[in-house]
Amino acid sequence: MKYLHTMVRVADIDASLAFYCQALGLAELKRYDSEEGRFTLVFLAAQGDESAQVELTHNWDPENYDGGRNFGHLAYQVDNIYDTCQRLMDHGVVINRPPRDGRMAFVRSPDGISIELLQNGEALPPAAPWQEMQNVGEW
Repeated sequence: MKYLHTMVRVADIDASLAFYCQALGLAELKRYDSEEGRFTLVFLAAQGDESAQVELTHNWDPENYDGGRNFGHLAYQVDNIYDTCQRLMDHGVVINRPPRDGRMAFVRSPDGISIELLQNGEALPPAAPWQEMQNVGEW
């Protein structure tokens, strides 16, 4: 058995790609548009790790997607959690659970999907402004 990917439905493909690619740093691997099925599939992965993919499914006909929290979360290991969180904030992303411990943070995609960020290796030493930041919303 081999893990292939995790699929999440997205309402706005452009906003989702801006979040997952520009802010979070994933790369688009492939895309499939189905005129007949009226949907687009976009497969993403972290640079250098194409074995763990996220499939964004965008149905062209409007739908409401509730309950991103009951999905659980996607988790990514990062080289520097502070730099990653700063890049996300620079892209307008709210850090729902800041990396006060230098090890873990949570953000949400435009569709409410919870994303866990984990520091690679040992936790970084606590640092400002992160150690003073409070949780915001749900994560």
